[in-house]
Amino acid sequence: MSVQVENLEKNMAKLTIEVPAEELEKEIEAAYQKEKHKISIPGFRKGKVPRVMIEKMYGPEIFFEDAANRLMQTNYPAAVDESGIDIVSRPNVEVVQIEKGKPFIFTAEVAVKPEVTLGKYKGVTVTKIDTAVTDSEVDEKLEEERKNNARIVTVEDRPSQEGDTVVIDYEGFTDGKAFEGGKGENHSLVLGSHSFIDTFEDQLVGKNAGDDVEVHVTFPEDYHAKELAGSPAVFQVKIHEIKTQELPELDDEFAQDVSEFNTLAEYREDVKKRLEEQKENEAKRTKEDEAVQKIIDKSKMELPEAMIDTQCEVMLEDFAQRIAQSGLSMEQYLQLSGMTVDKLKEQMRPEAISRIQSSLVLEQVAKEENLEVTDEDMDGELAKMAEAYGMEKDKLEAYMGESEKNSMKRELLITKAVDFIMENVKERAKSKTKKDSDADAEE
Repeated sequence: MSVQVENLEKNMAKLTIEVPAEELEKEIEAAYQKEKHKISIPGFRKGKVPRVMIEKMYGPEIFFEDAANRLMQTNYPAAVDESGIDIVSRPNVEVVQIEKGKPFIFTAEVAVKPEVTLGKYKGVTVTKIDTAVTDSEVDEKLEEERKNNARIVTVEDRPSQEGDTVVIDYEGFTDGKAFEGGKGENHSLVLGSHSFIDTFEDQLVGKNAGDDVEVHVTFPEDYHAKELAGSPAVFQVKIHEIKTQELPELDDEFAQDVSEFNTLAEYREDVKKRLEEQKENEAKRTKEDEAVQKIIDKSKMELPEAMIDTQCEVMLEDFAQRIAQSGLSMEQYLQLSGMTVDKLKEQMRPEAISRIQSSLVLEQVAKEENLEVTDEDMDGELAKMAEAYGMEKDKLEAYMGESEKNSMKRELLITKAVDFIMENVKERAKSKTKKDSDADAEE
């Protein structure tokens, strides 16, 4: 295998990868061996048709696609290593040459890690944050705990209200015909959650268990299913149950049920302490974000679009996994929310850019300050992970591949860069004079 690198504009590069003809022949033969039992030709038993006969009848390219896919999968990672460039996007691949007896050639267009010119990163000014906890905040937390410990009871003596959960069957129709993906059974829907399109939930308020309700909605103009976009629809809905929360009394008995304390006063004091810790942690993260953003604002870097697209795709995959845990597929989510994949990615784009900029800036700070992750750092992090997973550290380390270890090392290095920045920040109260504002602008 040989690799040629062509630098393109805007931190993009093209790898041209050439694989010897012998390897192409091996993969064509492997594709034939895999597929031959599926091919029938008169005069031959199934699975016994010679490759030359198949290629003569269907063309020599019949096995090219499988062979090309395998060659790209096996040779691209090695080509990346050989190229020596720091690739930060998924490749856009294209087959240039695939022909029996000749080398297999394909290209991969990729984004290259941009260079970063740092702005000021020592002595950055951040806003001082008050972490005091008020009585009203403690009251809110206690009310939240009451709701968390509420009993779910079935409502039988009144119609549904906003905030209730209704258990429904539904089926959607346009022009009198049921449409794909518009049917569900025993679905729990919180009224007022706005998880269904248009005014769907509003039309279930004031109804009773056992009611059959005809719900009229209109799909958004930019709905992902083009055949439904902008169209009116009717949902036939059957309400099986109405459920609501029954809150416990806020007293000593409640404190004993939800904590190790005997009195509400003791429990309340513990809640206050935990809120103080939470506020301090949130203030720490907020000041870190502010400091890093100020460094980003004064730094220079050119982000390739492919890098941003890749980050959006990663975030979309993470989102799909999270909603899958709640029992929804991505297709169902899009159907019920009226969103599209492109719209979701567009919404994620600002956060994707922010994540990329933060990583690049922090990596550059680590480089400028010669920060390093030691073996002791790695051992300490592995020990924390092992404890969290309930495993022995050596076993956890054995399960981890090099890519996972490199990712861990990178995260630890970024953490060290953040710590370095925060050790050198200057805090300033939120209400600032014009002189203070001018000083911030100069940073």
